Amino acid sequence: MDTYLQSAIRNALTKMGLDQSEIPSIKIETPRDPSHGDAATNAAMMLAGTMKKNPRKIAEELVTALETDPSKIASVEIAGPGFINFRYASDYIYDELSSLLKSGTGYGRTADNSGVRALVEFVSANPTGPLTVGHGRNAVLGDTVARLLEWTGADVQREYYFNNAGRQMRVLGQSVQARYLQELGEDADIPEGGYEGEYIRDIAKELIEESGDALREESDEKVFKERAEEAIFREIRATLERMNIQMDSFFNENSLYEDGSIDEVIDAFREKGLAYDKDGAVWFKTTEFGKDKDTVLVKSTGEPTYRLPDIAYHANKLDRGFNLCLDVFGADHIDTYPDVLNGIEVLGYDKTKVDVLVYQFVTLVKDGKPFKMSTRKANFVTLDELMDEVGEDVTRFFFLMRSPNTHLEFDVAQAKEAGEKNPVFYLQYAHARIQSILRKVDELTGPGSTTGSDLTVLTHETEITLIKKLLAFPDAVALAASHREPHRVITYLNELASDFTSFYHDCRIVGEEESVMGARSELARASATVLRNGLGILGINAPDRM
Repeated sequence: MDTYLQSAIRNALTKMGLDQSEIPSIKIETPRDPSHGDAATNAAMMLAGTMKKNPRKIAEELVTALETDPSKIASVEIAGPGFINFRYASDYIYDELSSLLKSGTGYGRTADNSGVRALVEFVSANPTGPLTVGHGRNAVLGDTVARLLEWTGADVQREYYFNNAGRQMRVLGQSVQARYLQELGEDADIPEGGYEGEYIRDIAKELIEESGDALREESDEKVFKERAEEAIFREIRATLERMNIQMDSFFNENSLYEDGSIDEVIDAFREKGLAYDKDGAVWFKTTEFGKDKDTVLVKSTGEPTYRLPDIAYHANKLDRGFNLCLDVFGADHIDTYPDVLNGIEVLGYDKTKVDVLVYQFVTLVKDGKPFKMSTRKANFVTLDELMDEVGEDVTRFFFLMRSPNTHLEFDVAQAKEAGEKNPVFYLQYAHARIQSILRKVDELTGPGSTTGSDLTVLTHETEITLIKKLLAFPDAVALAASHREPHRVITYLNELASDFTSFYHDCRIVGEEESVMGARSELARASATVLRNGLGILGINAPDRM
């Protein structure tokens, strides 16, 4: 309905003589007081400055120009300084509830992003160790935003970008080599800045099981590096799968050096006068884009900074035909990605096709204090350890509960509690309870007997409130997708579960006369459908029994 009203309002404003560029983003909200209607907009007040008129006067003109379908909108009213309130037609809510029941698992899907080929790049941790809690929010946000884009019609590919070259990987190989020699009884030291987690020793032991001491005299760390990369990626993939995340592709940064893409970027910048040499380094003239100083692309050591391969990588993404490239970055990238966007624009690409989701970091706490569960794999907590502690569904849910742009405290004690204090159990229990009710109805009347019930008998206030909340699901999904904010789906589901509880408290299902029991059963079934679909978007199970 939100999309329908937004379109109707824009059409009315066009009839009033406004140019499309003068029309602001139209917001449709649900009034807190139901007596004010089912939907409202402050569009008239938003236009006061542009139209140089009193908002109330604008609202009057807008309502006069507004054309709405009476089968959907029963009335349009002006309130206060210029709010416009809409009331739904009664037939509309019953017809839409019937459509919801027929749509089932497809309910909530829209075509908002139809025609969009999206590449969502997330996680992108180099294969130097297992995924940690620090990677968890990135992984879950990226996958869930990808799901939201899919639910709104986009063709989505999930990609993991990594670098298996450079100093980090050399040190990784040397660390495994040292552990390998130690396991063979040799006196070998971990290199300075090396990796000391127990997982390094585990990789060394695997090598001994396969090769014995055949690598004792090996002078090149390459074989150890390659074995470590293979083992670590195997563990990373298993961790992601456990979190209900499937990557479509893995992109190796090193391929950008091998195919000449890196050199092409520097050459193109030089041709445009935006790259130059100074103090042995190569600089990007970012002062041309409003920065206080220029930025190093290649250090005097010959080592590139992150910006250079990232620019080449984004050019590669766009060359592959994606018209939306979404990057999921931690807050530490906030100063870096503008340079990348400016870089691809210099290369002739449309930087508006690149979108960046920046999230704040996570603190693991228990009883209000920083919490460490294990140091088995060095000085960090792995995602697998966290899932062992609280479960996969809870892990995903807690990473999604807050807006990405707010710091997240992951409360382990709350996450472990299987009760109403744990918000994911609250939603899962709501779904399971509805399924239990429906099983009782089926026992009494036979499976499928309530299908096609007359829904117009649903006239109680809490029934109508619940129906309207169910019909708001597609708009909630669309809004979460457009803002890249999965927590909006959680907010919606919590409100839905609360509205169902109110309905179930006030309106008995089992034991009512057949027509009422049938209609209320179908309303319960619709509620379960939306809870299941919403939890599915979040990548979380909707159990039938708990």
